[in-house]
Amino acid sequence: MNDRAVRFVVVGGWVLALVAGCSSLPSVGPDYERPEFTVPKYDMPDAGQPTSNLTATCEYSPAKDTEDQRLEITKGVVDQWWRRFNDPVLNRLVEGGVSNNVGYLRAKMRLEQSNWELLGSYAAFRPHFVGAGDWGRNWYHKFTSGGGGNRTHYNAQSVALDGQWELDIFGGNRRLSEAAFAEAEAAGWTLDDAWVSLTMQIGIQYINLRTTQELIGVARTNLVLQSETYDILKSRLDSGIGDELAVNQCAYVVEQTRARIPTLLAEEESYKNTLAILAGEMPGSLDDELAPVPVRRDWLLAPQKVGELKLDMMRARPDVRAAERALAAQTARIGAAKAQWFPKLFINGAVGWEAKQHHRFFSTDSFFATLGPSISWPIFQGGAIYANVKATEAKMYEKALDYEEAIQNAYREVRDAYSAYTQEYHRYQALAMAVKAATDAVAISKDLYKNGLKDFNNVLDAQRSRLEFEEQFALSRGQITSNLIALYRALGGGLAVDKLDE
Repeated sequence: MNDRAVRFVVVGGWVLALVAGCSSLPSVGPDYERPEFTVPKYDMPDAGQPTSNLTATCEYSPAKDTEDQRLEITKGVVDQWWRRFNDPVLNRLVEGGVSNNVGYLRAKMRLEQSNWELLGSYAAFRPHFVGAGDWGRNWYHKFTSGGGGNRTHYNAQSVALDGQWELDIFGGNRRLSEAAFAEAEAAGWTLDDAWVSLTMQIGIQYINLRTTQELIGVARTNLVLQSETYDILKSRLDSGIGDELAVNQCAYVVEQTRARIPTLLAEEESYKNTLAILAGEMPGSLDDELAPVPVRRDWLLAPQKVGELKLDMMRARPDVRAAERALAAQTARIGAAKAQWFPKLFINGAVGWEAKQHHRFFSTDSFFATLGPSISWPIFQGGAIYANVKATEAKMYEKALDYEEAIQNAYREVRDAYSAYTQEYHRYQALAMAVKAATDAVAISKDLYKNGLKDFNNVLDAQRSRLEFEEQFALSRGQITSNLIALYRALGGGLAVDKLDE
């Protein structure tokens, strides 16, 4: 073995030993630890299961704990919540949305970008090589002692492979990779949050569609009944025994009800188009599938309740996890910023051929190789590094506040949705009693009018009230289900777990 080979073996062994040692060195900057929060336990805003008993303020009294028949919402209940409705149309809409929705696919692309950026960050740990070559013709004037001279020239050509390998002694590159990894995780949780939001939107818009179709049915049913009353009154008037004022009063009630239907049909079309886009389809393509169901069915599930709300369950929400991972990424960037204060050590090398005569280009005399360390240390940067470190730390504190705010919003969303869900049941029960009373009032007012004991205004008022209460009753049924879906979403939308994976 010649001296050059010995030197390469010695230097190569030294380099490998140095690299192995650097990989075990601690990185500058703070090591990330997830912030801990102490959240006091507060009672949930549960309006309770309504009963027929009344309170001192004449509201419906909630059932006692021993009489509360509601099912408790658990992770198993929240998982794939849309299947609990046993509606194949809703199931297909959700499946289509996850596969074809443009917004969800866009979130997938952001996750793919983060994964590629993570892979690119690992390149800092590997040697970088650059191939180069050049050719040049050089002229020079050679002077002689007599003052004369002659011009001569030569060609120079070279080809080389240059390499550089940074030894990450202070961990700046390791911190950057740590940040890229956390960002990729955040993008993954953001994708999951987009999934949760998409399924919630599909569910709520679907319930809105079915509620609107039910309202159309209510309006058409009342229109038929009112038209029958009008025909009777008109026939009596034509026979000379009717009341012209009553006929006109009944006519404007009929037209008022008839005027409701076009608006509801426009709303139905809007919901169909929205659902088509959410499912990743062109508007109009799902009209047959979203047509009113031939047999009326009830989407109202059995009443449910929420038990103890755990902090771990809130931290497991996709949006909260994404905020936590963003905080971890920004914490790692502090170490990368601080690493700029310290020297960087490189292993540089080159191998190639260089010759003035092309026929000797690949001869042993033209071959050259170099290998050795170099160091770069920013001595004075005008305070730029210090400013960057402080800016990075400020961003970390901002991300910490974002994480805390995400947890606060998670609790708020659960409490808001739970309050709206349980309170709507009390409204629903009151409207059910109002519909029954209004229906009875219509029948009684008609009998009184026929017997000449009351004028037709009582019939009109009763009919208008029944239509209004029936519409509010249908809306309340749909609102209960929409509030329940919002509650499922607030609890994680099927992705939350009872205990956060560490």
